Amino acid sequence: MPGARALGLGALAFLYAPLLVLVAYSFNANRLALIWTGFSPRWFAVALANEDLRRTALNSLAVAAVATLASTVIALPAALAFERGERFTGREAGAALIALPLVAPEIVTATAPLVLFEAVGLRAGLVNVMLAHIVFCIPFALVPMRARLRLMGRELEDAALDLYASRWTAFRRITLPLMAPAVVAGATLAFVVSLDDFLITLMVAPAGATTLPVYLYGMLRLGVTPEANAAATLLLAVSAGAVALAVGATARSTNPGAGPADAGAAGATAR
Repeated sequence: MPGARALGLGALAFLYAPLLVLVAYSFNANRLALIWTGFSPRWFAVALANEDLRRTALNSLAVAAVATLASTVIALPAALAFERGERFTGREAGAALIALPLVAPEIVTATAPLVLFEAVGLRAGLVNVMLAHIVFCIPFALVPMRARLRLMGRELEDAALDLYASRWTAFRRITLPLMAPAVVAGATLAFVVSLDDFLITLMVAPAGATTLPVYLYGMLRLGVTPEANAAATLLLAVSAGAVALAVGATARSTNPGAGPADAGAAGATAR
């Protein structure tokens, strides 16, 4: 297609030029964030020395870690139930409901837990944020796992069962190792989504449970500062590293690492 290369480059520039500008100005030596006077990394030291910024960053990491672990633990059996379990009434409707946060407006996803927490009187500080993030992150962890189970088929698992492996042995020796890249990908995506989330946290977080994106928003309401640029760059670096891990794990998931020998080994283990 004529002009496709230029169109693609233009799209990439549109997406990433603001990020590059942000990163560049985080190294600005000037106290005025948008007036470049020279290169200096000192604002990263200032940001890291900010006690409130460190506290909110730790809050973000704690929420992301709990949301990632819980959503992955929930998504793994859910994926097995949808793709390996017996067909049951409401299966497709259940899958659609779980995937609803992916397509619903985020303001709806943010308002729903707020209303629920107020209705039941739950005011547990950071726990409120964790519960809301878990619900939001489950679809992101589930989608790669379901895709992986569909891609790899059931032949090796059936072969292991034919060789007298128990279902638990077949799962432990065949299914789980083949799913591992997708589990890592789903967990990493859940971590990034939780770490970067702003709107849900803004709605449900009580006083003292502020996370880094919400804190940065508060800083920027008073004007753009080099310190805010540096903090945003650090958050961007963590998110980009996690996304790179997810992409690598997803790429590996297209190349199954188990073969007939593993099915035989599972059968031999059972015997």
